[in-house]
Amino acid sequence: MTTVETSTSASPTTEPAASTEASDPRALTLENVERALDELRPYLMADGGNVEVVEIDGPIVKVRLQGACGSCPSSTMTLKMGIERKLREAIPEVSEVVQVL
Repeated sequence: MTTVETSTSASPTTEPAASTEASDPRALTLENVERALDELRPYLMADGGNVEVVEIDGPIVKVRLQGACGSCPSSTMTLKMGIERKLREAIPEVSEVVQVL
């Protein structure tokens, strides 16, 4: 019974460490980028738009503005002052957010 308890207690100790690293909210991962963008989406959707992550290329996040945001004259301001600013605050590793068509 001691062997069973040891292996049972060893497994949970190892698993949370791995999941803690994977769920670091400040790491540059697709999941964390999406989480940060989810905070902005209600504002974009209120104006008839949205944002889609296309690619993460090193510290650069490539996004596509959708709906009304894609053709809006203020889309550059939305991208730089809204989306990029939020992502850089949430994930310091992000150096730039660029729009792809």
